[in-house]
Amino acid sequence: MNLLTIFAIVLFSFAAARPAFNFLHGDDIKKKRTQLDKLRGEIEKYESRIKESEKKERVTLDMLSSYDRQGVLLRKLIAKLHDRELTLQKDIEETKRTIRELSGQLSLLKQHYAAYVSTVYKYGRTYDLELLLSSKSFNQLLIRSEYLKRFSNQRKIDLDKIDTKRNSIEEENKILMNQLNEQKTLIAEKRKEETRLNSRTKKRKAILTEIRKNTKNYKRELDRRKQDVKELEQIITKLIEEDRASKDKKDARISSEVPAGTGFVARRGRLPWPVANGKVTSRFGTQQHPTLRTVTQNTGIDISVPTGTNVHAVAAGEVSKIHWLPSYGNLIIIHHTDGYRTVYAHMSEISVNEGEKVNEGDQLGKSGESINGSVLHFEIYKDREKQDPEKWLRQRGLSQR
Repeated sequence: MNLLTIFAIVLFSFAAARPAFNFLHGDDIKKKRTQLDKLRGEIEKYESRIKESEKKERVTLDMLSSYDRQGVLLRKLIAKLHDRELTLQKDIEETKRTIRELSGQLSLLKQHYAAYVSTVYKYGRTYDLELLLSSKSFNQLLIRSEYLKRFSNQRKIDLDKIDTKRNSIEEENKILMNQLNEQKTLIAEKRKEETRLNSRTKKRKAILTEIRKNTKNYKRELDRRKQDVKELEQIITKLIEEDRASKDKKDARISSEVPAGTGFVARRGRLPWPVANGKVTSRFGTQQHPTLRTVTQNTGIDISVPTGTNVHAVAAGEVSKIHWLPSYGNLIIIHHTDGYRTVYAHMSEISVNEGEKVNEGDQLGKSGESINGSVLHFEIYKDREKQDPEKWLRQRGLSQR
């Protein structure tokens, strides 16, 4: 192989080779870490409240609320850690791919440079002179002279590129080690928080058992419910006001995604139940409290189901609010067509986000447990007016009291 051939190969390989770099989205990572730190801070705030309550050796509804709020935050933290773990795994695979590509390019550079060194050793400068003297024309002589000059310059470039590739591989290996260490830390933290959540879940159940033994707690829960009903009404009113400016657009957007004849109003009496099985323990309107035997007003229906039962959207819509209230626990409000909204309360887990579009039957999360038992509380609003859910749901589906 003569020098000109080698020179052509080297030039082609440099033109074809493109270094692959692993760009890390620093701002995005920083933002996610800030969110995680904020969650950790909120979790520790409730941890302090729980410890203070335990020092007083009093089991109260406020203590139960602290457990509830911390449980919500722990689940959110675990979910974010899981998402970060998945993203990090993709970054690790990308970094490994980059290292493989850089290593392949380095190997190719070394092979070409080794071929050049071998040729120079074999032919030496004498061959360069012979190559020039054997030119058949002055033009060919100039061309060959230029090739040899460029090839001489390329030798220095070769060495620089080999050195650059080595440095790039070292940097990528450092990045990989940092990613692997972060992954290890994330997995350890996720396991720790999962263990803490399991411990808190067991402790919450024990506290709930103690609370149910004292009739005063039921009376206080009724007072909290009256206050929370008003707060929920205020939330609904605020959502209506916020939607008023863009109401037509939002309704049009939701309606465009709902097949003709299947809007909320058209589904009256035919909506699916939010849970597959269960028992209606408290109906809409005037009801007698099962423990106190006092007359209360229920703004929806309570469906008795095992804790952890899957909860589904009864109609297509958009998640407009995810909130927490003492006597409702975690709740979800979904905006449907025609100004209707549905409320799902006492959720132990929530698997949707605000602003997310949902279809009929989509899972929203899992049911939880209140002072009155393992229930899902379900409500329907037409603007500010509360509706009897059983008039909207299918007649068959759940057993009655």
